[in-house]
Amino acid sequence: MKKKFLLLFLISVFSLQGNASIFKITVDAPIHPISSEYIIKSLDRAEKENASLIILVLNTPGGLDSSMREIIARILSSKVPVATYVSPSGARAASAGFYIAIASDIFVMTPGTSTGAAHPVGVSLTGQGMDKTMEEKVTNDAASYIKTLAEKRGRNVRLAEEAVRKSVSFTEKEALDQGLIDLVAKNEQEIIAYFDHKTIKRFNGEEVLLRLKNESIIEIPMSARQKFLLTISNPNLAYILLMLGLLGLYFEFSNPGAILPGVLGGIFLLLAIFSFQILPINYVGLLLILLAIGLFILEVKVHSYGILTVGGIAAMVIGSIMLIKAPIPELQLSLRFVIPVALSFSLIFLFLVFLVIRAHAKQVHTGKEGLIGEIGTAQTDLNPEGKVFVHGELWNAEAAGEIPKGSKVKVVQVLEGLKIRVQKI
Repeated sequence: MKKKFLLLFLISVFSLQGNASIFKITVDAPIHPISSEYIIKSLDRAEKENASLIILVLNTPGGLDSSMREIIARILSSKVPVATYVSPSGARAASAGFYIAIASDIFVMTPGTSTGAAHPVGVSLTGQGMDKTMEEKVTNDAASYIKTLAEKRGRNVRLAEEAVRKSVSFTEKEALDQGLIDLVAKNEQEIIAYFDHKTIKRFNGEEVLLRLKNESIIEIPMSARQKFLLTISNPNLAYILLMLGLLGLYFEFSNPGAILPGVLGGIFLLLAIFSFQILPINYVGLLLILLAIGLFILEVKVHSYGILTVGGIAAMVIGSIMLIKAPIPELQLSLRFVIPVALSFSLIFLFLVFLVIRAHAKQVHTGKEGLIGEIGTAQTDLNPEGKVFVHGELWNAEAAGEIPKGSKVKVVQVLEGLKIRVQKI
């Protein structure tokens, strides 16, 4: 009995020791649904495993407001304290990253980093900036939000508001001297050593004593799925996938049976659609790209003297520029990239359409249709019927008038019953 009791005691002790750990996650990307999912799931795991602290190593230019608010809401409700650590040197926690850091229980920066520049940037449906009234509303809302977070966390409310209204940035020294952050640390070990046996105040007012000494740091990497989605969330790659998908499907529909272009086109298009669920897409831009393809097809069938071609190229370029309406450059298409690519794909589409139309316009050389226009010789007198030798075969033929034997004739129509109509040439 004593042995069983001792065994249970040892198991419980080891399990408690195993639960005592610090979790570390790294976000080196814009704030969007994938980074939000990664942070939220990591916080869920930290709670289940009773972690003492979770360190969020952050390097971001900002991102989407909706994803930022999801992350902040989860940080505020987390049972595990969260320390946002702007690292490595040269990193930044700008815009949405600044909000997340301010909302965290602990805000630490490494030497050579910056934070702030949190003025909200928005775009309308057409991809243009907001009007003055709407910008004021959004700015006031954002300033109110950051003031609430800073006040509850005991940080400098005035400077936090300036980062939003005036887009002010701060170095790690400025942020520490003016009460925006809690510590400047060279690595995670310095954070652990500084906050060990210190009491912090949570967002709900509860005070928690941190016990961090001798606890192991467990790094939580992104899952393979999250890494893949993070890769295809690159706007330039998503754009290329869209164009390749449209190109492959068009080639398959214009040349049924090719199979491979259709399969690859479908895969690329589905990947592009999935990327667009992550990125903020402007559907007017997408419709302009589809309109451009329609104009290219019409150009070959309608004699517009190049007007449809010019319109198609313009729609392709403008639609490509408008395609993604993101608040930060890292989530937008690069003009140096999109314009050459849009022009190149426009020319490729035009070339493929031209090849398809030319193939359909060629004279048929097989079957009944292949006989029309062929030249042959009258083997008998045609008055109006007789026989002619054409296309290497002897045919029953009829003519509108008399044609002497030995005359050259041209096939003008294929009749029923293996009979042709000819005329003298």
